[in-house]
Amino acid sequence: MQNPLTGQYNEAENRQLVEAAVSGDRSALDQLVKLHQPFIYNVAWKMVHDANDALDLTQETLLKVITKLALFQGKSSFRTWLYRIVMNEFLMGKRRKTEDSFSSFADYGAQLDAVPNSELTREEEIAQEELSREMKIRCMSGMLMCLTREQRLIYILGDSFGIDHNVGAEIFEVSPQNFRVKLHRARKELYNYMNNKCGLVNKTNPCRCPKKARTLKKMGALDEGNMQFNVGFKSKIAAYATEHHAVAGDAFEEKYTELFRDHPARRDFDKQTVIDEILENDELMRYFK
Repeated sequence: MQNPLTGQYNEAENRQLVEAAVSGDRSALDQLVKLHQPFIYNVAWKMVHDANDALDLTQETLLKVITKLALFQGKSSFRTWLYRIVMNEFLMGKRRKTEDSFSSFADYGAQLDAVPNSELTREEEIAQEELSREMKIRCMSGMLMCLTREQRLIYILGDSFGIDHNVGAEIFEVSPQNFRVKLHRARKELYNYMNNKCGLVNKTNPCRCPKKARTLKKMGALDEGNMQFNVGFKSKIAAYATEHHAVAGDAFEEKYTELFRDHPARRDFDKQTVIDEILENDELMRYFK
């Protein structure tokens, strides 16, 4: 997966593919989708907290992009034009089932507090290491869900994937300063919650992922055969984040960002759902004839 919002992006290549796709070249459309699908999916995955919902959201968004592809006039970069559509769809689309499960940081914290901490020996903790990592990623993804949609998306792009604030400002159609302010507010909410609740960043906090994972496994709510996040992906978000990006105002400790960037990123999909269904849909493809 490449991050098309960083310096890896090639405007000339994208414009050539757009021109060819609009002229009816299915191979060019296939290449264009393959360039942007993985990044869109991974952002969607963090947005909706569910792998299947993320795939549906990715497909719906790409279908909308494709039906509008002929309207691209080159007044902005293709990247800006494309990701405005993507972000608007993420912000304005139908609510996903997981969004109704996370109403606020306070409620989320209360839900976690209600799960008893099981005691583990060091050997037991090592034995369930992978399940504990699943618990950690689920828990942190749940924290993101407590942000508003806009805050969530700005944080995912601005901190998790480290996009340049000028690019972020173009996509959200705000000033770079306004983008930094919005990112700062999202970071502050996460910082306040994690500093007061999360044992990953403050060892005096009571919540411990291995202990919660053990309890949830006993309850049947978590098991090694049904992990959504920690399923052996080789890539991490950190590999697609820029190494240097502007600071959002206050100097929050880098470890908070590193924790989110340590989450898995998906390169390959169980099936080529998005690409195949788009290219095999004759009704859709008539737009390119």
